[in-house]
Amino acid sequence: MGDWNSNQYLMFKNERTQPAIDLVNRIMVNNPRKIIDIGCGPGNSTKVLKERFPDSYILGIDSSSNMIEAAKRDYPEIDFKICDASKGLSNLGDDFDIVFSNACIQWIPNHNELLRNLFGLLKKGGVLAVQTPMNYKEPIHNIIEEVSGNKKWKDEFENHRIFYNLMQGEYFDLLSEISSEFSIWETIYFHNLKSHKEIIKWYRATGLRPYLDELSGDKKEAFEKDVYDRVVEEYPSQRNGNIIFRFPRFFFIARK
Repeated sequence: MGDWNSNQYLMFKNERTQPAIDLVNRIMVNNPRKIIDIGCGPGNSTKVLKERFPDSYILGIDSSSNMIEAAKRDYPEIDFKICDASKGLSNLGDDFDIVFSNACIQWIPNHNELLRNLFGLLKKGGVLAVQTPMNYKEPIHNIIEEVSGNKKWKDEFENHRIFYNLMQGEYFDLLSEISSEFSIWETIYFHNLKSHKEIIKWYRATGLRPYLDELSGDKKEAFEKDVYDRVVEEYPSQRNGNIIFRFPRFFFIARK
């Protein structure tokens, strides 16, 4: 899969940042000294942390060089570095007061190991705060799965996207093993998009990426067109012509 595109991702900066704001506002830690943002992307979520905890040292990490370049450019007052959270966490230390991750872990396999590794970054009393999309039952995911698997397209893709998230009950069981104090919740965001094309623009930066990366120019356009036609069928327009784009997200906070 190719590198991430920060410009594409930030087309919906406000909508993508709101869950980070909601999660940060639930973190109850007094005067944290060190914070790390796992999968910081272009730094929009890291900026939220800096605004909430202005006196803390904050490090943002991401595996994408494009995202880190954008974060360093836009937020020079914060430290950022390239680091793959699926393999490089052991080199980051174990004295963070807050380990934060917004819309990242769904791309990383083996969450039983991952959550334990994230907990390993915390000092005693530190807090892990995570948000991950759980919108797999929404029409857009069914459409992408349906179109990519039909007779016209299935031979174009060596690998379909894998969703690494656990079930919500599995997160409860896992957190109960590693923390004596945790909370989990779900929020459904109703995004107000101006057209069906905006759904495609949104997913071009995330859920469509694994498929578009395997296609050439003309085929990219044709595949997007087939997805778009189904999006128009499944997402009704409101009276003013806008589209309600439902987006469920799952949150948890756990103390070490």
